[in-house]
Amino acid sequence: MTGATVEVLTLALLPAILWGMAPIFDKRGMAAGGGAVQASLVVVVVQLVLYWAAVAFLFGGAAFAGLTREVLAVFVGAGVIGTALGRIAIFVGVDRVGASLNSAILSTRPLFATAIALAALGEPLGPVTAVGIVILVSGLSVLALSRGGDLEGWTARDLLWPIAAAATFAVANVARRYGMLETPISALEAVTINETAGLVALVAYVLARGRTDVLSMPRESYRYFAVSGLLTSVAMLSLMAALGLEEGRIAIVDPLVATAPFFTLLFAAVFLRDLERVTRGVVVGAAMIVVGAVLITI
Repeated sequence: MTGATVEVLTLALLPAILWGMAPIFDKRGMAAGGGAVQASLVVVVVQLVLYWAAVAFLFGGAAFAGLTREVLAVFVGAGVIGTALGRIAIFVGVDRVGASLNSAILSTRPLFATAIALAALGEPLGPVTAVGIVILVSGLSVLALSRGGDLEGWTARDLLWPIAAAATFAVANVARRYGMLETPISALEAVTINETAGLVALVAYVLARGRTDVLSMPRESYRYFAVSGLLTSVAMLSLMAALGLEEGRIAIVDPLVATAPFFTLLFAAVFLRDLERVTRGVVVGAAMIVVGAVLITI
């Protein structure tokens, strides 16, 4: 194994670990009295501080060169859908069903992306993808019967929140992919535009609804969400670094990043014993979803 390959594997595995840990802090923040909109705002603000700093350091005055209005609109739309709506759904899901189940269900994103590509772009459905879909949907069924997750219990309807989050992220990812193919700007610049648009949408929602009370949450919850935002930001930067290397092929990076739910399960079993139950069904269901997602991606 070459040094470059080790570097790619390390940079790809780091996001899986960090994205696996972030839901633990999300759950603690919600348990400490936090709310979904508040959590979304805190996480996005922390991310933007790091992203804008990175853009200024790496690109300076040449940042966003070649960006057209059309592509800008695409990234803004993706930010409103994925960053604003998607994140709110994520935090509600963490609160309702638990970090372990929520993280596993979020890995169904490739299923929705495939459906969008099939319906909108007419892309063919290959046999490997079909097998992946069957395994992934079966994994969802196992999770629904697992009796794991939040100790206070949840209903099948509560699973709609992480499923909705996965769907919104899939829509946003398809839009981002289109935008990246139509512009010379980097992934870092694109995600910065995306998150900025998401923050504007979240702030506009708070002001339009007169919901400034969403910020009147316990101080402890802010600390948990700030750490979650930091972990998510470092994970994204590490992922982009892995993909930027010559040997950082999607076929290598994506399967490693897709292992994030396993780390969430591990961390939840250790650090969320008072809030969640990690059953055998949760582990099996998460494994099936990850395998199915990898097959769909391949």
